[in-house]
Amino acid sequence: MRGLAELLDAANRSLFVYYLLSNLAYLAALIIAFKTTAAHQHRLQSTRPDWIGDSPLAPPITILAPAHNEEKSIRIAVRSLLELEYPEIELIVINDGSRDRTMEELRDEFQLRPVRPVYVQVAPSARVRGFYRSTVDPRLVVVDKDAGGSKADAVNAGLNAATSPYVCIVDSDSLLERDALRRIMVPVMADPARVVGVGGIIRVLNGSELQGGQIRRVRLPRKGIEIVQVVEYLRAFLIGREAWAQGNMLMIISGAFGLFRTDLVRAVGGYRSKSIGEDFDLVARLHRHLLEKKADYKIQFVPDPVCWTEVPGDLRSLARQRGRWHKGLLDVLLPNKDMLFRRRYGRVGFLALPYLWIFELFAPVIELGGLLTIAVAAFLGMLSEHFLVQFLLYGYVFATMISIGSVLQEELTYKRYNDWQDVAKLLSVCFLEHFPYRQLHMYWRLKGLWEYMRGDLSWKPLKRQGMQEGPAG
Repeated sequence: MRGLAELLDAANRSLFVYYLLSNLAYLAALIIAFKTTAAHQHRLQSTRPDWIGDSPLAPPITILAPAHNEEKSIRIAVRSLLELEYPEIELIVINDGSRDRTMEELRDEFQLRPVRPVYVQVAPSARVRGFYRSTVDPRLVVVDKDAGGSKADAVNAGLNAATSPYVCIVDSDSLLERDALRRIMVPVMADPARVVGVGGIIRVLNGSELQGGQIRRVRLPRKGIEIVQVVEYLRAFLIGREAWAQGNMLMIISGAFGLFRTDLVRAVGGYRSKSIGEDFDLVARLHRHLLEKKADYKIQFVPDPVCWTEVPGDLRSLARQRGRWHKGLLDVLLPNKDMLFRRRYGRVGFLALPYLWIFELFAPVIELGGLLTIAVAAFLGMLSEHFLVQFLLYGYVFATMISIGSVLQEELTYKRYNDWQDVAKLLSVCFLEHFPYRQLHMYWRLKGLWEYMRGDLSWKPLKRQGMQEGPAG
């Protein structure tokens, strides 16, 4: 029994150290985010994005919006994208073999007519059935193609048809604020030679009120499962990605809203068609390509051009989404494992990728395994009360305070939630995020790993309400 007690004690203390290091990393990210947000606000005061709307030097942007079975929201989404405030845009909507009325909704709303453009297939994609241009707004092009089985395949078809020096990839079920393109282009216009990609922040649409294809009033969702995702998004985007970008180690630009130099995306062959996490995969391959060429480049994150997206409102859909995200993480880390601890890949190889392996990929295995050893030790009467207090303090309280810091960072800087009841509710949910939601989340991610290991790479559909005027979600 003594040997078992020592083994359990060693496992429990290892979990304590793991939680401590993870939370210290988030604390460092929170401090960096506070500093960089203050610097960003100061920079906006001297270089306002408004001038980009009038500048003849602003480069054209092609917006790529893949759509698969989006009949409920496609009209509102496309209208919203066409109303973005930017000098010159081209909008390419890719109908990825939809089996519902997505294509019919586009035809009815935007009066599409067939066209025959110059189309060179640089990036691989499934067969394109036809091209259409709107007679209502000639900036809108629709690519109708066979289903390729992934968002990556759909985006590649749009990439092949893009005519602008920059492409902005968005989800067709998301809403961009009208000045989002101007704001996301601020770092590009400030340093066009080095900035090759920029990510914008993603916020939760559920609960907010829509009118005219735009957010009329920002409100918290009603469901607890949706509110906890608001906290997650604030911590992951506003804190995590902003901090990693400061060291030029940002490894993911969300597929819901990201801007890239077109020539570089084509240079790496576009998206990997069979990738599960296509957004993460593209950024990893861009890092590899540019580091191997010893290029002087930046991949940045801007915290205020907002993209609003609908998040899952039921446990089954959320479980599928998080399992798929974890499959995508493993699907990218495995082919790039040769970048680990190699000098040519710099900070990406020595810091960013090891962090993703240890504190993201292996997190569900380590944490759920550690919680199991704590339960066994408690059942056998071998659990130290002193250790339990330390574990709760540094594992739960510390993490909860970081989540609260993320919410306060958003509210003090951007003030999206103006109703004090929404802010109070958001802060209260921070206490539930790390127990029991975190353990449930770990189970979903562990299940995703298991599915990947046994070859289940399928894209399971999520239940969505779609964007409608009035309260969303």
